Amino acid sequence: MARHLITSALPYINGIKHLGNMVGSMLPADVYARYLRQRGHDVLYICATDEHGTPAELAAKEAGQSVEEFCAAAHDAQKAIYDGFSLAFDHFGRSSSQENVELTQHFARKLNENGFIEERAIRQVYSNTDERFLPDRYIVGTCPHCGYDKARGDQCENCTRVLDPTDLIDARSAISGSSDLEVRETKHLFLLQSKLQHEVEGFIDAESEEWPTLASSIARKWLTEGLQDRAITRDLDWGVPVPADTWPELAAEGKVFYVWFDAPVEYIGATKEWADAAADGERRDWKSWWYQAENVRYTEFMAKDNVPFHSVMFPATQLGTREPWKRVDFLKAFNWLNYYGGKFSTSQKRGIFTDAALELLPADYWRYFLIANAPESDDTSFTWELFAATVNKDLADVLGNFVNRVLSFSRKRFGETVPAGGEPGEAEAKLGEEVARLLAEYEGHMEAVQFRKAAASLRALWSAGNSYLEEKAPWLEIKTDKEAAALTLRTAMNLIHLYAVVSEPFVPASAKAMRAAFALADDTAAWVTPEQARALDTVPAGTAFTVPPVLFAKITDEDLESYRERFGGSPE
Repeated sequence: MARHLITSALPYINGIKHLGNMVGSMLPADVYARYLRQRGHDVLYICATDEHGTPAELAAKEAGQSVEEFCAAAHDAQKAIYDGFSLAFDHFGRSSSQENVELTQHFARKLNENGFIEERAIRQVYSNTDERFLPDRYIVGTCPHCGYDKARGDQCENCTRVLDPTDLIDARSAISGSSDLEVRETKHLFLLQSKLQHEVEGFIDAESEEWPTLASSIARKWLTEGLQDRAITRDLDWGVPVPADTWPELAAEGKVFYVWFDAPVEYIGATKEWADAAADGERRDWKSWWYQAENVRYTEFMAKDNVPFHSVMFPATQLGTREPWKRVDFLKAFNWLNYYGGKFSTSQKRGIFTDAALELLPADYWRYFLIANAPESDDTSFTWELFAATVNKDLADVLGNFVNRVLSFSRKRFGETVPAGGEPGEAEAKLGEEVARLLAEYEGHMEAVQFRKAAASLRALWSAGNSYLEEKAPWLEIKTDKEAAALTLRTAMNLIHLYAVVSEPFVPASAKAMRAAFALADDTAAWVTPEQARALDTVPAGTAFTVPPVLFAKITDEDLESYRERFGGSPE
């Protein structure tokens, strides 16, 4: 039994996430973690809210709350939604935890001891009204390129041009609105990534061969351009404090670590949170997952914009400590999920957000659609038309209709126990071989972390049941050979149970409903062996069953019209 550590990119704290965030990290990580658990592996799936940085302070100010109060409430709100999506984290932590504070400071001290942190003087905008230095995002003004009057000091959201705060016209503080600004000298800590260039290259050369091209190409692009020394502290009120025992002057000035320095450390911090949350008498060893963890395979999930920080910057940080921290073995990166050709955007509230999605339809609809259309090799586009077509065809017609008509017909003709029928024949042997083949194909794609291919194989498994049913036609068999019809239905019911087991990573709630349809005395099967797939005899004759409610309702034209009216989008 292998040990698998899985992390998904930390969702930022400032607001509810959209479906693009979901499919780009947390959902595929959950599908993979569920699959590995079912195959008997020791799995630890860790995630957390990313709570530090300028946007958190600004969002708290806008909400009229302290940043601590805002982050606590936002964490709980996000966690409730992820529970609604059936994301089975082993722990969902917070980057503001004391565990992460201590670990981040430990990393910084070790980097400093080894000569990889340097204190440098830089020139930065200072607000006389606010009596503080302003990070770039705390400065707003008019973009000199497009005239947008709410451009930030680091980038214009309207034209996407990268900016320096001094580029802005009529620059003002985002805190007070004051334009009484000046440029002053201040000191910050820099991580000397340039000194670690060759070590990071060696790490990438050794580990990235099996990574998706998207992940490895982004990492190599950063290395080709040369790693630059990077400021890892900021002038903010909210963040991991610079430790006074190492940098007393900077600590006295209230410096905190840059969010992209402490956020990756939170993967380790959240694991320690998980260990610290153990019940009395339970022992959880967080270090065995991260420190000298040669027997652990570590897989990360994230969208492509997060790849540089996870493939280059954080490995450089780990290497620089000269301690045996676990580094990523497989980095699964995703492209963008767009909304009718344009980007989903949290700040612009464009697209479907996860809370609204759950208001419309149960989580399994979204889970299956997103994974079946995951942006693995290219950007993909969400449209209501594609969503409805996928739900109606794959979920309602292929899977849901099969379950309903098999169980309903059998109850009508044979009562509420599984009928016996005769011995399996040629059609059943052919079906068993096809199911075993498709199951092996599905397993191969899941092992390779290829989600769209895995979804296609799962869909093919469901389709095999429909093909068998159409071939045998029990509604005709029963007129001439009741035993033959009973065999067909018993075989189909065993397929339903098989579907319940192997579909759980994709549609856990529906899988549970399918499994619960059969009153099996000891239904503890975690997975299906090739022999079980061929035999299709897990559910014996005489087993009581019930017909579950409709698993998936079709999306109507009227539904589509109301969705487009509410969220935008033109029919194709």
